[in-house]
Amino acid sequence: MAKRQVEDAVMAMAEDLLAGQDVIELVDVEYVKEGSDWYLRVYIDKDGGIDIEDCQALSEKLSDRLDEEDVVPDQYILEVSSPGIDRVLRKERDFVREQGKDVDVTLYAPIDGEKAFTAVLLGYDADTKVLHLDEREIPWDKIAQIRLHIDF
Repeated sequence: MAKRQVEDAVMAMAEDLLAGQDVIELVDVEYVKEGSDWYLRVYIDKDGGIDIEDCQALSEKLSDRLDEEDVVPDQYILEVSSPGIDRVLRKERDFVREQGKDVDVTLYAPIDGEKAFTAVLLGYDADTKVLHLDEREIPWDKIAQIRLHIDF
């Protein structure tokens, strides 16, 4: 099973396990190889932040389901955690929730001489798949990564 298929299957399982729990949101799932180890990372969040008990509860349920359905082809390390304060924005609901905040944007190729910049997220047009950042309109397929900006 390909990396994206594993992520999609695990996302569906996690969403099913979280169904009915309006307080916890599934933020993202990633299946990545680091060195010789595969990691299956599941990121969850809720208003006020998640705690270790939230992560442990989902980890136990998801681990059992993963053992039953055997969708991950390799040995892996399962991690369930918060997406962190500099979370990556991936979904339309992320762009709606974080509207008006500063974001760090990395592009696949430079636009107007810039490949990385910080801007205010003004909106997202789901129909045209365009992000509105300051005075720029950037097509979603040009963006390699967008995450919340953190001032230190």
